[in-house]
Amino acid sequence: MTAVPPDGAGARDVLRAVRRAVEGAGPAVLLGAADPVQVPAGTAAVVTTSGSTGYPKSVLLSRSALTASAFATRDRIGEGAWLLALPAAYVAGLQVLVRSLMAGREPAVLEGRFSPSAFTAATRLMASSRGGDRIPTYTSLVPTQLIRLVEAAEQAGGADVRDALRSFEAILIGGQALPEPVHARAAALGARVVRTYGASETAGGCVYDGVPLDGVRMRIESGELQLAGPTLADGYLGDPERTDAAFARDDDGLRWYRTGDAAEISSGRLRVHGRLDNVIVSGGVNVSLDRVERIVRGLPGLAEAVVVGVPDDEWGEASVVVFAGDDDDDDGDDGALLRAVRDAVGAELGAPARPSRVRRVDALPTLSSGKPDRVALRHLAAG
Repeated sequence: MTAVPPDGAGARDVLRAVRRAVEGAGPAVLLGAADPVQVPAGTAAVVTTSGSTGYPKSVLLSRSALTASAFATRDRIGEGAWLLALPAAYVAGLQVLVRSLMAGREPAVLEGRFSPSAFTAATRLMASSRGGDRIPTYTSLVPTQLIRLVEAAEQAGGADVRDALRSFEAILIGGQALPEPVHARAAALGARVVRTYGASETAGGCVYDGVPLDGVRMRIESGELQLAGPTLADGYLGDPERTDAAFARDDDGLRWYRTGDAAEISSGRLRVHGRLDNVIVSGGVNVSLDRVERIVRGLPGLAEAVVVGVPDDEWGEASVVVFAGDDDDDDGDDGALLRAVRDAVGAELGAPARPSRVRRVDALPTLSSGKPDRVALRHLAAG
């Protein structure tokens, strides 16, 4: 069978293509690529993305995987109307569309560039009721979007944004780790945030607030998190070797997705530490940049900072904190900021993990999914 791109680039165009694919009335939908491709029977969507490392991959998602994820989400957080505030071509946006289809409702769509005012306006248009009862509303965001909404809601005159945040029964946050201080600030505003973990290979988020959705299983093998269940992708288009490397079968024939993330499971609850390969060796000591970044993002003004590794003449490798800020800011004392960063990281992870410097930029480069472009950030940090 063939997977073809939507007839247009808009979210409604993607929705029409996804509806045909999920209902079996049309070809599989090809997202993130322009030319039709042949796919295995049963494929409903191909999500093609370069990810944060720049390595392209085309993930094969069946109708059963997409709908299993949508129904499991419904069973966990409830059913209602959804607002699409993410690119429809990425798995988190795709799942907003699938959940809407499974609920028999047209999703609201935030058109154009994301902003607190645009989010608030789209939220107002969602208000509806059935039999006198308000229909619950839901949305899915990346941390950067939530940070901007929280900052706007905390400002004088931010009552409309606060009301918009409070109106959702649940706001799913995924794509990358949400800094705990931001989570606390959002909760203080009345936002009901659900932190999700997943990937294109799991048809989107499959672990909510550390607890797997129904049918999803977790295990740790050699320190790596692996996931199994009905939401798993069928593999990678045209790449059987990579498929075999990422999806392993146990002695009972059960397929497990190797996430590449370091994690631990305690009392059935997942805690992800970061990428196994996002590690530098500084002075002979292995340093997890994800752990460093988690600490850095807890400091004032650094909620969106990114920590990357660069070559270092003295230590072999070192980490650099890259953050967006105005060079003309009177409070922009990068020396004091670096001392605060090094003190915080050193206190929790030890001296070898302390970043060597901070780098202030006008704006952090991002991928179209909203995630940081770490390839570009490494070039900035090394420059």
